[in-house]
Amino acid sequence: MSSSLNSAQQEAVNYLHGPCLVLAGAGSGKTRVITHKIARLIQAGLAARRIAAITFTNKAATEMRERAKTLVGRGAKEVLICTFHALGVRLLREDGAVLGLKPQFSILDTDDITRILKDAGGTTDAATARHWQWTISRWKNAGLNAAQAEAQAGSDDERLCARIMARYEERLTAYQSVDFDDLIGLPLKLLQRDEAVRTKWQQALGHILVDEYQDTNATQYELLKVLTGARGRFTAVGDDDQSIYGWRGATLDNLRRLPVDFPALKVIKLEQNYRSTGAILRAANNVIGPNPKLFPKTLFSELGEGEPVRVIDCDHEQHEAERAVMRIQSLRENSPHKQWRDFAILYRANHQAKVFEQALRKAQIPYKVSGGQSFFDRAEIRDLCGWLRLWVNSDDDPAFLRAVATPKRGIGHSTLQSLGNFAGQYKLSLFEALFSPSLPGVLGKRALDGLHEFGRYVNELEYGARHTQGRDAARAFLDDWLKAIGYEQYLHDSEDSAQTATARWSNVLDFCDWMAQRCGGQIADAAGATSAQASVSLLEVAQTISLLSTLSEREQDQNVLTLSTLHAAKGLEWPHVLLAGCNEGLLPFKLDDGIDRQDRAQGPSEEALGRLQEERRLMYVGITRAQRTLAVSWTRKRKKGRETIAAQPSRFITEMALDQATVKENPREKLKALRAEFARRAAVAVSASAAAAG
Repeated sequence: MSSSLNSAQQEAVNYLHGPCLVLAGAGSGKTRVITHKIARLIQAGLAARRIAAITFTNKAATEMRERAKTLVGRGAKEVLICTFHALGVRLLREDGAVLGLKPQFSILDTDDITRILKDAGGTTDAATARHWQWTISRWKNAGLNAAQAEAQAGSDDERLCARIMARYEERLTAYQSVDFDDLIGLPLKLLQRDEAVRTKWQQALGHILVDEYQDTNATQYELLKVLTGARGRFTAVGDDDQSIYGWRGATLDNLRRLPVDFPALKVIKLEQNYRSTGAILRAANNVIGPNPKLFPKTLFSELGEGEPVRVIDCDHEQHEAERAVMRIQSLRENSPHKQWRDFAILYRANHQAKVFEQALRKAQIPYKVSGGQSFFDRAEIRDLCGWLRLWVNSDDDPAFLRAVATPKRGIGHSTLQSLGNFAGQYKLSLFEALFSPSLPGVLGKRALDGLHEFGRYVNELEYGARHTQGRDAARAFLDDWLKAIGYEQYLHDSEDSAQTATARWSNVLDFCDWMAQRCGGQIADAAGATSAQASVSLLEVAQTISLLSTLSEREQDQNVLTLSTLHAAKGLEWPHVLLAGCNEGLLPFKLDDGIDRQDRAQGPSEEALGRLQEERRLMYVGITRAQRTLAVSWTRKRKKGRETIAAQPSRFITEMALDQATVKENPREKLKALRAEFARRAAVAVSASAAAAG
């Protein structure tokens, strides 16, 4: 095991008996350390089932599980490797009854939350509801409930939002539902309130490893503290220089607090980078240098100096995109990395992608836009998930309303409104109200019969899903269900274009394949060989559905160039990277007067400095995605609304401290080289054609 680890990595792996902070610089092998430490803990006698490795994404958990399996073998199956939210679900499914939650509670998606907040706040405006949603999420991540939020509200808008939060919390309780923030906050409340439950989980988890620790929020830190208890048997792996999620509650205070809350904390730095060349790392170290350091470190590489970092200055956005394409084509001709998947164009904001997409299509370069619409955000998949959630939890009112109307079953809006008023009056869920003996006094026979038919069908589906196991049986069940509700015809009836309806139906079939696959049974691999996988019921798979963000990881295998925001690129790497739009106002993004024009005698505000430091960390993350070559581009003019304004290069280009005389690309020389290459290729083609004809 030790032969593949450097001395710092080995030290982190071997430190087993107390709290440990591993400061893992970009590309320094943090996943290798975590998986080797899992193996070392098992080797030292800790049962695999008592080890938990917590990540932030399903994708990271899947990668970690596969790598642990390579090291540990079958024992890796017993290690709890999951996201923070999946851990929260596990705690609440087992012990949520202490808080009044049924084991089959529902997990609401963003669409459901927006609808509930519209109702709670008496508005039809989605933007207003989304603003409330962000504010409530921020409060929850800080550990505040509605009463505490109202007590510290600093404006009338915040006081209004706190009152809406109270109504929102009441509705979640009535629906036996939780949102994503509750998957952290409620387990914390559970463990803090109930000593028996707290003791159970502290004994169950002998060592906890946390990946991307710098991305934790205040509630996640408190959850980690209460799970590890006084012993502090945990390993936190993170990098303060890559903390770029402050806008969603992540806080560097969690790093500052560790040595205070755990005085015996062992701090180990991983500074050897295995990803990038010396030139790229020097630019990264220079950029991050002005930021204050919690734990100073300097990355180094043994991969050699490599190509200098290039700076590309452009006239405007279209020119920038054209030069990006030109650079990619040249690199593809003159480097060993000839696959499109070896290239990435990264930018600060989603709107910057459009002009690059146009240039790539014109050059016939295949690409994908990372961080685009999630598979589970598609309307057709939301429809099906609404049905699945209703099977799992009949008290889930948002799921009830989606399922009863998709496809329409002759149950009109006025019927649902009457049902809703009746349910509210008697404090019942919509599904419970549907079977109430008093409901006939409110609704006519035809409306009542329609509701009863729907209710009986949901009960039949729930019973069938509970008793359906294995891939083939699950697929047959799902096919019969979709046929019974006429969903394919519904898609064709609701779309103007047959092509769009067919594409949506294809998504539905992919979703059903994926659901069935998770039910287990005989699973075929790429070579056609089959292997047995433990069968679970379709209802058990449906219980996990709201935690999932992607259908599969097959997009990784596509041979396409990647267009991505810097936030979405974190954790990824490519041989060749172009950082586009490195202009003031874009990167760093829209800094206010606190940085640019505040009275120098006062200095910029602490909040403004914090934003600049996070933008600098974002630039650092972008630079360290590159393995072999890196270019940064900026434009002399850029669009702002309908106007074209003069633009300045980002201050971060200056901070990279590059030798501009050697790194600035000469577009004329580049164009001359490309033309020469195309001429050579044409000559070769003509020669080959003549030889064939002879």
